[in-house]
Amino acid sequence: MRLKGKVAFITGGNSGIGLATARRFIAEGAKVAITGRSRATLDTAAAELGPNLLAIQADLTELREIDRAISEAVQAFGHIDIVFANAGIGGSTPVGSTTLEAFENIIKTNLTSVFFTVQSALPHLNDKASIVLNGSVLAFTGNPGSSAYAATKGAVRAMTSVLAAELAPRGIRVNQVSPGATRTPIWSERAPSPEQRAILDKRLAMGIPLGRLGEPEEIANTVLFLASDESSNVTAADIAVDGGAAGAPLGALIYRS
Repeated sequence: MRLKGKVAFITGGNSGIGLATARRFIAEGAKVAITGRSRATLDTAAAELGPNLLAIQADLTELREIDRAISEAVQAFGHIDIVFANAGIGGSTPVGSTTLEAFENIIKTNLTSVFFTVQSALPHLNDKASIVLNGSVLAFTGNPGSSAYAATKGAVRAMTSVLAAELAPRGIRVNQVSPGATRTPIWSERAPSPEQRAILDKRLAMGIPLGRLGEPEEIANTVLFLASDESSNVTAADIAVDGGAAGAPLGALIYRS
């Protein structure tokens, strides 16, 4: 068991990548605290994953809520060895028709809360702890209409390097995982019905060399590596889990004859 005796704190752990990671961590021997906004999905996660999961309802755009969630996790489990700052939202922000409120909501959720999650957890982190930030290949692919989202993920990449340097004296490693298109609820706004989702998935797959969307479990496996001692000499790294979309874009299905 790669995480036996470890305690992890995962934001946005009630669905998608966060939930898959919580499931993987518990299977590897960890105790896990997750946060989410929805009480219903938190309760479902708790029922599935059992006594080694603590489900905390919190809105991470409020700094006091971040502090409260960290405090509850520490009160339950005593310390923190792993932080996976995963919580995030999508949203279209095309230039010319985007409100300040919409833009700032994405910034607060995807960027500001990430920094303050790490800051709030820091006093409770053991030396040689592992921090993993969730990025995205959209940070640099130029996806039209995604200025706010892409800006947050580009900033998270920069933050990964800075935090890795700041926390190196304590042996705390800070790394990033960057998913490509993955089967998670983040697509629900763009494709609310199963039929629409099937069409969207097929279109997205055309831009991926491996010809399919990723699965949350595939991201979770990469986060597990970064959280475990198997990556003990890895810090400031960014691992893309995207089927080659960023690193080998011309291998995508759309370019094949």
